[in-house]
Amino acid sequence: MATVTYQDASRIYPGTDKPAVDKLNLEIQDGEFLVLVGPSGCGKSTSLRMLAGLEEIDGGSVFINETDVSNLPPKSRDIAMVFQNYALYPHMSVFDNMAFALKLRRMPKAEIKSKVEDAAKLLDLTDYLGRKPKALSGGQRQRVAMGRAIVREPQVFLMDEPLSNLDAKLRVQTRSQIASLQKRLGITTVYVTHDQVEAMTMGHRIAVLKDGLLQQCDTPRVLYEKPQNTFVAGFIGSPAMNIKTVSLTEGGALFGDVTLPLSREVRDAATTDGGAKEVTVGIRPEHCKIGSETSGGIPIEVDLVEELGSEAYVYGHAAYNGSSERFVVRTESVNVPRLAETVYVVPEPGHEHVFHTTSGARLN
Repeated sequence: MATVTYQDASRIYPGTDKPAVDKLNLEIQDGEFLVLVGPSGCGKSTSLRMLAGLEEIDGGSVFINETDVSNLPPKSRDIAMVFQNYALYPHMSVFDNMAFALKLRRMPKAEIKSKVEDAAKLLDLTDYLGRKPKALSGGQRQRVAMGRAIVREPQVFLMDEPLSNLDAKLRVQTRSQIASLQKRLGITTVYVTHDQVEAMTMGHRIAVLKDGLLQQCDTPRVLYEKPQNTFVAGFIGSPAMNIKTVSLTEGGALFGDVTLPLSREVRDAATTDGGAKEVTVGIRPEHCKIGSETSGGIPIEVDLVEELGSEAYVYGHAAYNGSSERFVVRTESVNVPRLAETVYVVPEPGHEHVFHTTSGARLN
């Protein structure tokens, strides 16, 4: 088993001055399942490849346990990588694909057979060991790629968007299998994805990156409840949080004619930058309810309704501060509003996320 440490690790690609990964500091504990997540181009795959030895490190260091592996070749790092495109040998059977790395080590045939059969049983591939990859489904090929990594018994698993090629239903099924498998094996795992739902459901901790910079690293629950800036707040959660910059008054944040109460400490913190008169407020769709015109609320004109059976998401636009902005509300599936209808949205007290308008940093 192993710990992984990024220490001011940076990667600058030739032809550019801007780092793809900029002084990354991150500690991954022994047996932890850590997910690197962020939009395309944020540096998550580059960070993984730096750990694997597939990208040079232009500054800082990467450690596995206490060993600085920054200048070691990939084969000397005792890692196993699962790629997005499976990378299976098409002319080999499932057994031979899984056994290939062990044969290169000149391991005894009986030991190879035992390790492959154990991994196949773990991954429900026993009946497919004689098949070629072309005779397998996408999910089965992905399990073969994982089996090839498992039989090596590495210190660290590295997974680079392994579910991207699967259909929606199979993705849900396979991600639960991967999380369960990692828990049983207890091997330190670094997993890259751009899908924040995948990250939230699989990772012990999630590291959110943007433009090569680490924004926040914490448990899924903390990222959801206490995002440290507007980027993390908008990225974590589906549908995304409603994040609006509104006027700041003595009472709080002003949404049209509705004032969302804010504490004196939060209002003071919001005005530290030259006496700003605005504040950025985030409200999740699930922390709003639809009231009536008489009960008050933020008026929203309905543009789209997504009915999901047990619940519905209402997409609309609200006019305040002289502009019309998008707003999303989760509601029960009964009495769903109609298109073009005006509804009145009431945020639940105590669930607002308040950020500094200039820096984007959390204030409450």
